[in-house]
Amino acid sequence: MSATNPNDKLVRMANQIALFFRSYPETEAVAGIHNHIVAFWTPKMRRDLEGYADEAGERLDALVHKALHEQPAAESPVRPATRNPQLAGEGASDAG
Repeated sequence: MSATNPNDKLVRMANQIALFFRSYPETEAVAGIHNHIVAFWTPKMRRDLEGYADEAGERLDALVHKALHEQPAAESPVRPATRNPQLAGEGASDAG
């Protein structure tokens, strides 16, 4: 999919996140997608994607639709120190 407008680019980016989490059980994948978007996307990006999700329809991965419209029912499979930039350093190595 080529991004022809900013909303299509958001769809492409969200689908890339979903592709990463696809190997996890569905509830963990949805939580991982949700947490990634909340932690790393700006509020405007989130609002724009949520507003465009219905129009995007099947072009937006079903896991992303769930992550946008449902409260996560599981923990994200990603460690807290890597899914939230405010926690950076908590999971860092103490080597050398």
